[in-house]
Amino acid sequence: MSNKISLPGEGKLIGKIVHYFGKIGIAAVELSDNLKIGDNIRIIGGKKDFEQIVESIELNSEKTKKAKSGEIIGLKIDQKVKKNYSVYKL
Repeated sequence: MSNKISLPGEGKLIGKIVHYFGKIGIAAVELSDNLKIGDNIRIIGGKKDFEQIVESIELNSEKTKKAKSGEIIGLKIDQKVKKNYSVYKL
């Protein structure tokens, strides 16, 4: 059982950032749950805490509409992020 306290509106932890490609604004996210286009996500780490709608998912350099647990995907991110930031589905 986790000692982590959930913040209001935090959502369900679905993955973490494993790399960020700053020049193109794409984060590599290792998923621990499913994710699809249109989902509302929240990214928390360091001093960052923001929400955005998933508009683009890439898996193995191909665009896809959904991804599942265990996959590492490319996700267009609105703000600069860093490795190990947490990704939540709202």
